[in-house]
Amino acid sequence: MSDRVSEHSRHTRILMAVLGAVALVAIFSWSFLFMRDSSAPRPVIALVALLVGVGGIWGLFLTADHLVGLLPARTRDLLRPYVFITPAFLILLVYIIYPTVRTIYISFFDFQRGGTPINFGFQNYLRAFTDPALRIALRNNALWLVFVPLFAVSLGLVIAVLVDRIKWERFAKSLIFLPMAISFVGASVIWRFIYYRASFGTQIGLLNALRVALGEDPLGWLRLEPWNNFFLIIIMIWLQTGFAMVILSSAVKGVPSSLLEAARIDGAGEFRIFFQVIIPFVSGAILTVTTTIVILVLKVFDVVYVMTSGRFNTEVVANMMYNQMFVQGAYGRGAALAVIIFIAVTPVMIYNIRRMNQV
Repeated sequence: MSDRVSEHSRHTRILMAVLGAVALVAIFSWSFLFMRDSSAPRPVIALVALLVGVGGIWGLFLTADHLVGLLPARTRDLLRPYVFITPAFLILLVYIIYPTVRTIYISFFDFQRGGTPINFGFQNYLRAFTDPALRIALRNNALWLVFVPLFAVSLGLVIAVLVDRIKWERFAKSLIFLPMAISFVGASVIWRFIYYRASFGTQIGLLNALRVALGEDPLGWLRLEPWNNFFLIIIMIWLQTGFAMVILSSAVKGVPSSLLEAARIDGAGEFRIFFQVIIPFVSGAILTVTTTIVILVLKVFDVVYVMTSGRFNTEVVANMMYNQMFVQGAYGRGAALAVIIFIAVTPVMIYNIRRMNQV
């Protein structure tokens, strides 16, 4: 009799856990509709998003874990890992895998806003590679690809070695890492003020204010071709140097002190130690940081969009894709450009993942 009561109680608790999960999903659905349709102030919507996002995910995991805990031991041990894997897999499926497959599909059609899709074959790709604008965008992407990793990693490594020798190391690292806390859009707004040139009146842009104070004429920095590309690249270097410094600083601290002392005893100077001891020892970390920044640079969009919108020959492939797809409504051509970016990024990403797994 007691076994029947216990079994009935377990079934009741399983049912309650399932109903709790359904209720949480219903609350999620309501919150999405509320955030989409509500005319409430943005702080209220942001608060709802925060509470539902954090609390809802926590509740779902807790409910699912409790539900699995009510099952027989053999089934429980088998299912428990999937409690944590399944939500991530579903998010990956809905937000990455399906859009990727859909984008590849669209790239083979002539999708015009409001029109009927026409099977286009490889015409979108042929048009993309014969478009002079894409050649300019590829040239600019190549500039970003060379200079951002080169300077961000080099500066990050030098700073990592230097701050390792000072007393206020943590404070210095915090200052240099600070730009990483700023979004690309926020950083672009800051640098747009630095490069700003007023049409008339007082020059409030930092660089032009300095030029005027020195008796020089103000410059339209973002119109100076081809230097304007480098002015945009500086923004990304500023953002990524802190990231490179933090990763490489950990690697530099791993260099054995006995190795450094042996090099000094052998008469090696600091420059020779840096190039012949430290760099070879941290080469794995340098390669990982470089490939990570390369992936980021291949997809660069925000900085160019906010600063110039691709004008004055500063176009990059991602911004060109955005304009084709969302401004001009040429979804097929925009999707083809997105696939080109995807193909360029994927090999580097796979290499980076394999290397991190080896470590």
